[in-house]
Amino acid sequence: MLREYSLDHYWMPFTANRAFKNSPRMVTSACGVYLQEESGGKILDGSSGLFCAPAGHCRPEIAEAVSKQLLKLDYSSPFQFSHPGGFQLAERLSQLLPSGMNRIFFANSGSEAVDTAMKMALAFHRANGEPGRYRFVSRELSYHGVNFGGLSLGGMVKNREGYGSLLPGVVHMRHTHHTPNTFTQGQSEQGADLADDLERAVAMYGAETIAAVIVEPIVGSVGILVPPTGYLQRLRRIADQHGILLIFDEVITGFGRTGKPFAAESFDVTPDLLTMAKALTNGSIPMGAVAAQNRIYETVTSTAPDEAIEFFHGYTYSAHPVATAAAMANLTVFEQDGLYERAAELTGPFQEMLFSLQKLPLVTDIRGYGLLGAIDLQVDQKPGRRGFTALKALFETGLLVRVTNDTIILAPPFVSTEEQLSEMIDHVRFVVSRM
Repeated sequence: MLREYSLDHYWMPFTANRAFKNSPRMVTSACGVYLQEESGGKILDGSSGLFCAPAGHCRPEIAEAVSKQLLKLDYSSPFQFSHPGGFQLAERLSQLLPSGMNRIFFANSGSEAVDTAMKMALAFHRANGEPGRYRFVSRELSYHGVNFGGLSLGGMVKNREGYGSLLPGVVHMRHTHHTPNTFTQGQSEQGADLADDLERAVAMYGAETIAAVIVEPIVGSVGILVPPTGYLQRLRRIADQHGILLIFDEVITGFGRTGKPFAAESFDVTPDLLTMAKALTNGSIPMGAVAAQNRIYETVTSTAPDEAIEFFHGYTYSAHPVATAAAMANLTVFEQDGLYERAAELTGPFQEMLFSLQKLPLVTDIRGYGLLGAIDLQVDQKPGRRGFTALKALFETGLLVRVTNDTIILAPPFVSTEEQLSEMIDHVRFVVSRM
């Protein structure tokens, strides 16, 4: 195909660049739950972009809000100055978050939100008279972004290779993905005791050295690892016993993916800090945020001298006027269209359809919760080979999915119909049964 531009200059993220440029998968427009690739074919979006667009693509309400904001106030310095949008959005988010999480700090991505949460934890303990708490505890098979803080916390080996020793003082607990729990719908009954790995870290390093433990309520990028029943509650209790902060990374699970505004509510566990991004603006404008318990904010700010900066951290684009306008419009869409309720309604049908793939010969496991699903495929000679083949074949047949190694991940938009969910599953069945 002849193009008016070159494919030579763009170094693509998390992409097999050479393979892509030999056979590009190019999207040129979108509407609702469909994308259009450059030859004109329709592609059903089975992953909400990258977990970003649950309200469907190209919402006119968001586009109008962004356009108006660009003509009214395109930028304002966030350092020692501000604009109404940041305060309005923070107030609105506090109404969705668990009780007590009323302080919002804005970033521009999930990666930045995680690094911000790490700094908040360190600042809290320092202000609280415990500067020796510098360690972080996270998990194997976790993903917390690609900046050096989140990368150090993360437990995906390929992401970490080649970047040196990363940040010191990070301890990894075991993951919760174990063979006895294969083909389990929702939460498994085995594995809550794995939360005791936090106790082991305390015994090894001393509670007085540990600032926070961070987990994804549901591990997303590795392939939808659902926490065992009681695991998150147990982690909360252990953290409380030892004065350790609990951070939930809800960059993927936030804004309805589990049927509630946040997974913290779905699992009835309130963290001390909570990160968000992706669906905050429905993917329209980059934005991330951290929600903090009131006591975190009050402790950090009250110990600083009057008229002094209390938290030496921030970004040029924190609470960017256009991003806040997009987020406000998106939250209105969620309310007016009842998208939290819609996600909850679709969960049953989606999970039933997802597990209908269980008997396909190449399928070795299926996991799901809410509008998140993962299908593990049998490894073909080397890890990732079959998954990449599936990704390409699914796109060619008209379905966009997220693939990690040999795992197909589905995260349909909340505006999908049951017929469209069925169509997604049919695409997967067609491709996998012929591999």
